[in-house]
Amino acid sequence: MTAKAISAKDVAELRARTGAGMMDCKAALQEADGDMEKAGEILRKKGIAKAEKRSDRSASQGLVVIETSADGHDAAMIELNCETDFVAKNADFIALAKELAKHALAQAPQGAHPGTAIEGQPFRGSTVGETVKEVSGKTGEAMALKRVARLTQPKGGVTTYLHFNNMLGVLIDLEGPAGEALTGLGRELGFHIASMDPMGVGESDIPADTLARERRIAEEQVAQEGKPEAIRGKIVDGKVRKFIAERTLLGQPFVKDDKQTVAELVKAASKAAGGEIAVRRFARFKVGE
Repeated sequence: MTAKAISAKDVAELRARTGAGMMDCKAALQEADGDMEKAGEILRKKGIAKAEKRSDRSASQGLVVIETSADGHDAAMIELNCETDFVAKNADFIALAKELAKHALAQAPQGAHPGTAIEGQPFRGSTVGETVKEVSGKTGEAMALKRVARLTQPKGGVTTYLHFNNMLGVLIDLEGPAGEALTGLGRELGFHIASMDPMGVGESDIPADTLARERRIAEEQVAQEGKPEAIRGKIVDGKVRKFIAERTLLGQPFVKDDKQTVAELVKAASKAAGGEIAVRRFARFKVGE
């Protein structure tokens, strides 16, 4: 069977995903017969690649818009995409994005979903999907409602973060005593999540196949390092624990003070609030990811 030809585009994509060098990426793709996931794993096993991020590195433009209820218990966020930043600054595009965020606050299902989750809902005398197409026709550019999220927390609040360029937003579901300690923690967590892009709140939010992959990579790395058989298991466990800490919100060092973890930050806020504050879930949208 003829090996699959490796294109420059494939090499560039793998480089973007892993941060590895061009020749290493090309060799890994050849070894994996063009399979991007396998090639990434090969690079990780060799210790060449960094931990792969979830971004697909698309070149989309657009806006992230957040809408919050007056009582702070409910918030929604949408990501509306277009082809150029020129259209992203268009009045019709901005008005549509703001209206969609208000609609999501009232009608979107709980959690984070693809935009298709609300495309069929009534909107502006038509549907969400048809309205997006109509505005797309006016601007002359392809347009898509990529993602929508809605979080509700009656026993605390949903705090938000929106980056100054309106292209990165975060919603955080915090359960606990309402007050400045909770809202202040929410502000800090919003900035942290925006910056550090955790996979989830804790270990249970990491997919089982992702953890299995990391364990497999760690086992091969330890074998290649020639560590004694008797201690390999403990070293592998340590590497997996390190991965979990680096990719989960509560395990990460706080972005503004790496001497404390986010879990410790939450604990301090709980003490200030006079009762436990728990981070239940969050949603993070960045245009182009």
